[in-house]
Amino acid sequence: MPIMMLRLGLGAALGLALAGCNLPRGAGLESEVLGMRSSSADPAVRDFAVEPVTRAALPVYAAWPRPGEEPMGWLERQDGPANRVIAPGDVLAIRLWTNEANSLLAAPGQRAIAMDGVTVSSTGSVFMPYVGNVKVSGMSPDRAREVIEAQFVEVSPSAQVQLEVAESTGTLVSLVGGVQSPGTYPMRNQSYTVLSLIAEGGGVIEEMNNPQIRLIRGDAIYGTSIDRLFSDPRLDTTLRPGDKVIVEPDERFFLSLGAAGREARHPFPTDQMNALEALSIIGGLNDARGNPKGILILRNYPLPMVGAEGGGPTHERVVFTLDLTTADGLFSAGQFPILSGDLVYATESPLTAADSILAALGTSLGIASRARGL
Repeated sequence: MPIMMLRLGLGAALGLALAGCNLPRGAGLESEVLGMRSSSADPAVRDFAVEPVTRAALPVYAAWPRPGEEPMGWLERQDGPANRVIAPGDVLAIRLWTNEANSLLAAPGQRAIAMDGVTVSSTGSVFMPYVGNVKVSGMSPDRAREVIEAQFVEVSPSAQVQLEVAESTGTLVSLVGGVQSPGTYPMRNQSYTVLSLIAEGGGVIEEMNNPQIRLIRGDAIYGTSIDRLFSDPRLDTTLRPGDKVIVEPDERFFLSLGAAGREARHPFPTDQMNALEALSIIGGLNDARGNPKGILILRNYPLPMVGAEGGGPTHERVVFTLDLTTADGLFSAGQFPILSGDLVYATESPLTAADSILAALGTSLGIASRARGL
C-alpha cells in the first residue's frame, strides 16, 4: 500500500510539472495574453496591434489621436474696466439737480427731481425728460452720469446728475454646481473672472476629485481644470453677462488588473498622467507574482481614428508593452500618457509558475515520503 501511494504521489508531481501553465494564477503570462504561443502571434492574423513603448516610438504615439478625451478649448483673461459696467436690463436710480428758479426739470420751489427704477432698455438706452433716449450701456456709472449731464446743457445749463445702479439684472452670471453656494451672481465689474465667481460661491467642494471647470457661453462650451486656473493667471477667464460656470469632478478613469498591487477602477487625480504615475497609484506590481518585463496597456481606438491622416494606429485594439527592467523602458514609461479607459495589466512572472510547480512537486514528494514511512 505505501508503494502504491508513492507511485501516485510521483505521478501527480510529474503531471503538475508537465502542465504547470494550468496551475491557479491571478494573471496571464505575457506570451499568453499576446498570443505568442499560437498562430495568432502573426501580426497579419491577430486582430490587435502590439506596440512597444520605447524612446524611438514615443514621438510616433504622440502624433496619434487621443480616444476618450473630448477636445475643449479655453479662453484667456481679457481685463476690462475695474468699475461696474451698465448693461441692458439694469435698473438705475437717477436724480437731477438744478438751481434755476424757473427750470423745466423741477416744480417751483424744488431743486431736484428723483427718477427711481429707470430700466436700461434692450438697446442700452434710458429715456430722459426733454432730452429723449440716451445710450448708457457699456459705460461705468460715472461715465453714464457725465453723458446724461451733457445732454441737459441746452435744457438747464446748471443741471447736475446723480446716478447709481440700483439693480444689476443685466450683468448676471450663473454658478451652476460644484461649489458651496451655487446660484446667480451679478458681475461686480467688467473684469469679473471665473475664479472670482467661484470664490463668491464659497469655493469648490473639498472632496471633489480633480475639479473640472465648464464655461457655457451661448452655444459654445469651454473646459479646463481648477488646477490650471490656479497655476496660470492668464487662464482666469473674464466673464460676460449670461455666462454659466459649472464645477464638476473629473470623470476620467483607468483600470488595473492582473498581478498588480491593486485591481480596481482609478479616477484621474490630475489632468495628465503617465504610465509610471499610474503604476504608483495601483501600488506597483505584486512582488511575488508580477512580471516587470510584461506590463501591458490595453487601449481601444474608435474606427475613425484607425489609420487617421497624419498617422494613427493600425488596429482598433492596441496593446502597448512596457519593460521596466531597462533604463529606456523606465524613462519611456514616465513619458507615455495614460488615457481615460485604458487598462493597465500586469502579467504573471514565468518564475511564479515554476515556483508553483516546485512547491507542488515538493508537497507531493513530501506526501509520498510520509506515505513510504508508514
